[in-house]
Amino acid sequence: MGGFTLSQKINDVHHKDNKDLPGSPQSSKNHSDSSGKPPIKNQMSRLTLDGFDNFISRLGLNNDNTLSGGTYEYNLVTRNRVLLEAAYRGSWIVGQIVDSVADDMTRAKTIIYTSAQDDLKIFNKMTTRLQIWRSLNTLIRWGRLYGGALGVMQIEGQDPATPLDVSTIGKGQFKGIAIYDRWMLNPRLFEVITKGPNIGLPAFYDLVTSPLNSSTTAPPMTGEITIHHTRCIRYIGILLPFFQAITEMMWGESCLERLWDRLISFDNASLSAFQLIDRANLRTIGIDGYRQIVASGGEAMEGLLSQIETMRLLQVNEGLTITDKEDTFQTTAYSFAGLSDMLLQGMQQLAGAAEIPLVRLFGQLPAGLGTSGEADIRMYYDSINAKQESNLRDPLDTLYKVMWASCFGKSLPDDFDFEFKSLWQMDELDQANITKTNAESIIAAHQDGLLSTPTAMKELKDISGESGLFNNISDLDIAEAELEPPPLPDVTPISEEKSEEEKEPVKDKKWISWFKR
Repeated sequence: MGGFTLSQKINDVHHKDNKDLPGSPQSSKNHSDSSGKPPIKNQMSRLTLDGFDNFISRLGLNNDNTLSGGTYEYNLVTRNRVLLEAAYRGSWIVGQIVDSVADDMTRAKTIIYTSAQDDLKIFNKMTTRLQIWRSLNTLIRWGRLYGGALGVMQIEGQDPATPLDVSTIGKGQFKGIAIYDRWMLNPRLFEVITKGPNIGLPAFYDLVTSPLNSSTTAPPMTGEITIHHTRCIRYIGILLPFFQAITEMMWGESCLERLWDRLISFDNASLSAFQLIDRANLRTIGIDGYRQIVASGGEAMEGLLSQIETMRLLQVNEGLTITDKEDTFQTTAYSFAGLSDMLLQGMQQLAGAAEIPLVRLFGQLPAGLGTSGEADIRMYYDSINAKQESNLRDPLDTLYKVMWASCFGKSLPDDFDFEFKSLWQMDELDQANITKTNAESIIAAHQDGLLSTPTAMKELKDISGESGLFNNISDLDIAEAELEPPPLPDVTPISEEKSEEEKEPVKDKKWISWFKR
């Protein structure tokens, strides 16, 4: 610090804070009143700083301590494709972080609602045959790993550089989804979308590396194929601010960049802990004159090595440790206390940074009495559903329109809708109880006259997707039920033969006379 004392530092801060304030000695010469007298010195005028500082204890970010030396620097792992691929291939944790979210976003698929049930069966077969969900899984993986990827809808006979028009798609033209990561594409940054939710993003992408290119020469920088953005399903890892996105050619950030330091720390800690196993039981031999034996070498050294080798061969569970009378032998056991807690903390930090629960990432339940991890999984599934809605809802809406037109040569039905199937699955007993309760509630409402027969049939059909029951209630059955006349009220006519004492008092004679007609 070069002789810079604490009192000098405090005085310097006060001097710097007050020199430009009215009432301070430094500013009095410039702020005299009309009489020429200097203003009264304001003892309370000081510049207020945000945050907490204690110069005496050296606490706070503005003091000379280890905490004030910390900062944040760019660690642009996203731009190092080779490093990302090495981590993905060599680290099972990296593979879990990248693949888990992609698998969970696509494994349950969607539930489609439409009145065209026969067409829906054919449509689902087409989805399986073209491996649509497998392609979307790959898209999400490379988008998370590299920071961005595109899924291009392959429509035979159409120029990919033109905007997509679903009405021009004929039967059998859709061939599937081709997946390209960000390093295989060159976005045109000077031709951007000018309106809509994707404003500012590239309107065209040049495919510079294609699996179909068998040439040994490098592809031209202008790209072999130009793709319009309306034909693409775009997926990025982590959304970046605008000026940072420009540096990444409007792509996102790899999901590994933020947690890279946690990943390195955990791998280093776990490998160091495992290496301690080799030192769990250290055996130490004290040999009289050892330094002289090593210094002299020759036969003395060879004899020493022969003694140690013989001792090593004979020292088994049932063997003896034979030493010279003047030698000493002792064992030192290493204590692993605290290592498991330290590794668990590293696992929890890594799981938090990856936004994946501990039980999903490592297959291990969180520590604590009565902790099952169910709440963590439910929260994780909610976050997966949020990602599905924000990243896949609009692309799937367009994709389903293209697939339906290619499958049947017509547009989607007006009642076509879909939702993402919940990842949280109940066991058979809970599902049966819920189905029973719902069905009994509908039947009771129908018997009480609150629901008509067609409405009750519609309600039972609505719960068929959750339970698998009542699937055979067709729209034709409901239509026939609507044509049936409503049942008459169950009213017992009053017999004229009953005596006056047996007759019940009649409050509404007009209602009774209507039934006697």
